[in-house]
Amino acid sequence: MLHRYRGKLGIVFCSSLFLAGGAIVLSDRACRAAAESHVFRSVASVPESEVALVLGTGRFTAQGHPNLHFTQRIEAAAALYHSGKVRHLLVSGDNHVKGYDEPGDMRDALTAMGVPTNAISCDYAGFRTLDSVIRAKEVFGLSRLTIVSEEFHCPRALWIAKQHGLDAVAFAAPDLNFRWSARVKAREALARA
Repeated sequence: MLHRYRGKLGIVFCSSLFLAGGAIVLSDRACRAAAESHVFRSVASVPESEVALVLGTGRFTAQGHPNLHFTQRIEAAAALYHSGKVRHLLVSGDNHVKGYDEPGDMRDALTAMGVPTNAISCDYAGFRTLDSVIRAKEVFGLSRLTIVSEEFHCPRALWIAKQHGLDAVAFAAPDLNFRWSARVKAREALARA
């Protein structure tokens, strides 16, 4: 009897894993499909907007190397500003640990690229994408914006914006020269679920 019970429990467990995996894959695909027409890959194709929300990431990797994701987002945001596609940049990120200041680092990098400081606002409580998007609406009073991040990140950010009543498009910073790691892909798929 115990053997039959274990067998049924194993079937239920495996079925649950299969269903959960299927739900993750389907929600990931639905999120990407819904966002596709709102993700722009060239500055020329991005619709004009008053403000771009630049999603935060650290200036350096955990190993102390320059973070290419940071560089790509900053270059993309500066290009939008200098092209006149946006007039103001809201840089949102984490700064809860002394010596780690994503918004401050983004502001400094943008000013080094010729963006005036009066065209940059810092959100110091954008601890994750959800926080950054909600705060853009509720704290900074935005109803329409352009989100700046990498291609893999844009669908989730747009999904969150839509769910919170924001009219948003995304400008995908150019892809890095290497393929996204399996870890990044898995993290985004789980986050979209």
